[in-house]
Amino acid sequence: MSEPNQLPVFHVVGFTGHRQVKDEAGVARVLREVLAGLKAEPGVEWLALSSIAAGSDMLFARTAIDLGLGWEVVLPMPPAEFRRDFQDQEWTGVESLLAKAEQVRVIGERTQREDAYLDGGMETVNHSDLLLAVWDGEPARGRGGTAEIVAYAREIGRPILIIDSHTLAVHRENFERLKKGDRHLEFFNRLPAAPGSVTDPLPERALVRRFHDKLDHLATRHGPNFRRLTTITVLLHVLATALAAAAVAFGLHYVALPWVKLLCLIGALVVAFVLRRHRDEKDWVRCRLGAEISRSALATWGLPRQLRLFDDFDWAGLEPLRRSLDILQRRSARANPATFDEFKQRYLTTRLDDQLAYFARQEQRAVPLLARLRAGFLITTVVAVVFTLLYSLTTLMPGYVPPSWVQHWLFEFFPIVLPVMAAAFISLIAIYDLHHRVARYDEMCVRLDAARKEAAFVQTWGSLERVVTKAERALLQEVFEWHSITSFSDTH
Repeated sequence: MSEPNQLPVFHVVGFTGHRQVKDEAGVARVLREVLAGLKAEPGVEWLALSSIAAGSDMLFARTAIDLGLGWEVVLPMPPAEFRRDFQDQEWTGVESLLAKAEQVRVIGERTQREDAYLDGGMETVNHSDLLLAVWDGEPARGRGGTAEIVAYAREIGRPILIIDSHTLAVHRENFERLKKGDRHLEFFNRLPAAPGSVTDPLPERALVRRFHDKLDHLATRHGPNFRRLTTITVLLHVLATALAAAAVAFGLHYVALPWVKLLCLIGALVVAFVLRRHRDEKDWVRCRLGAEISRSALATWGLPRQLRLFDDFDWAGLEPLRRSLDILQRRSARANPATFDEFKQRYLTTRLDDQLAYFARQEQRAVPLLARLRAGFLITTVVAVVFTLLYSLTTLMPGYVPPSWVQHWLFEFFPIVLPVMAAAFISLIAIYDLHHRVARYDEMCVRLDAARKEAAFVQTWGSLERVVTKAERALLQEVFEWHSITSFSDTH
């Protein structure tokens, strides 16, 4: 049996509720029933997300932990400021719960207190697949109250499950929009395993390595095929043009000649149709993006970051992938924390040094190819201009009859074929994106070299996290642009 290489699918149930509820035992019982029902759903692991205010927030957090759900916290303000809402004995209970959270995020560092509560509630909705609310149905009694958070969830069409704080009745809203599983992650998980085996002492990291390897293997296999097929269409058009020009210039009337030209054009059309209809390019970009996100997760494995890496990226359907990688990394880091020096040295050598060497190699390959294609364009264009100029000059000399080979080759055949060849050289530069790639490789070498020097000097986790974030954003920016093009454009 092959080793697992499929990432788990995580969904998030966010929570909002009143600080004061009359029947705490009844609310806790209904919360347990609802969360237990979610946990029992096959194929998905549910995470709980909430603040930790007094009242129903505490009931939700304790229930989630008791049921074995992963629990993440959104604090509306820093803990020292948030503590003002609690008595000393209450705060001791809050701290014990916070110690069990998989992640603690702070929202509203510089906002007014009530604004911070509203921001925290909206952030909970933004990062949830389903909002669970304990609400009496009445308007909010203060800014950031339960009613405002429910109203925001309704506004953006988030599925909502409301527990009436008086009657304990449960009703649903927008549940037709609750999607179980994720098609992007399902696509990645269905892909066959890559050749070879992976050994890693950390089981979560070994799983991510196998997942990365299969995506990287498929992306590497499909990328060149797409460009090769596009190149074939260009060359077939050049060949068809050359055959037509030869027939005109040399008076060729072979029966097979028009059929060969027709086959070239039909072949180019078929290849273009295949490229238009086939999913190779889109799958290639999706696999490359998934592989690079996974590579970034592996490179930052063990970083005890307080914020999600790339949390502000527009993931366009790939949030479940990022969420799965992020959760696996955090759980592994909690169980097997890396030391500062260990993580820093590993990041310098296996990430920054490897990427610097990769971009240097790519630049060494791309620059000569770009130079040759540019030279081909320049030569064919200049020669075509010269031959066309010579032909134009002969029209000014009445009675002059050029040799037949000059007439056929220089005045008839090459003036037709050479401009097409020049266009083909430009097309190949565009197909292989050489102008952008050369500039990108040079830019990345400069940015990564600066990041390496900074990372080698820093001495604290906070400084190192900032360097890592800058480096990883630079490495992923381009592949996110590819993903946006293929996700929202019909031109592929």
